[in-house]
Amino acid sequence: MSQPALKPWLAAARCSSKARSGSSKTIARNQSTQSAKRLETPQDWHAFKQKRAESTSLLKFFEEYGSTTNVQNTFRLRDSLHKPQANATVSALLAAGAHFGHASTRMNPNFVPYAYGTRAGITVIDLDHTLPMLRRAANLVRSVARAGGIIVFIGTRPDLKPVVEKASERLGKQGFYVGDRWLPGTLSNRRQFFGGAVVDSHRMIPDLAIVLNPLANMIAINECAAEHVPTIGIIDSNVDPRVVMYPIPANDENTRTAELIAGVLSVAGREGVALRHQDEIEELKKNDRKSRQKNNYQIKHS
Repeated sequence: MSQPALKPWLAAARCSSKARSGSSKTIARNQSTQSAKRLETPQDWHAFKQKRAESTSLLKFFEEYGSTTNVQNTFRLRDSLHKPQANATVSALLAAGAHFGHASTRMNPNFVPYAYGTRAGITVIDLDHTLPMLRRAANLVRSVARAGGIIVFIGTRPDLKPVVEKASERLGKQGFYVGDRWLPGTLSNRRQFFGGAVVDSHRMIPDLAIVLNPLANMIAINECAAEHVPTIGIIDSNVDPRVVMYPIPANDENTRTAELIAGVLSVAGREGVALRHQDEIEELKKNDRKSRQKNNYQIKHS
């Protein structure tokens, strides 16, 4: 086709594109969510809004009989670190990959009670054991925090450092963390590490230690055992569960699993701190009531 024959067609195409661009502002507003149906008149737009309002009211009416999940409370992947769950479930552990163990040839003989079986040469961890042991550990963290104990989170991999940092922040002044490296002798040789004046004036021994990667921190676990500090640890299939006092059988190499478990334990610790503050307030009220009663008794018998 020659060039003179193309010119009228190009001119018509330009005119039509200009017409479409000029009316795009009015059409974009009167457009439904269905691509096949467009709202061309104000009556169509009014009918669309009325239908949307009816659907919204119908969903609110049946909301109590079904799921209450919406955009605001839907779980997102990043929420496991910044907005952890207070109570873990088997489905949450499964989604985090907590059931993946190591190769079946590397399974520790003492880990057999916590193994569900093997699949493609990989040990599958039984999450029916993981969940109650995680809840037991959470109850322990809550009790220690309520009693005013110091809790230290230990995770010495680069991906675990923000996890233990966030977990310790939730406990306020009662939470500490080790995210780079545990220096040998931090507890057993603390007087030479920090000096006698610091050791005598500060609490250097924690009341509970939570270890996210136990194999890389066996020195820390041994020092805690020597100082009679209870330990909680994520135990994989290649680790002896007896190395810590409260084992949690799960995948110790998955960051999402560490975020989930550390989040549940730190939330429990935060609840314990809140309960401690409440107990202190109740104790102050009780002492104030006793002092007022004592003063009233002295005034009456003076």
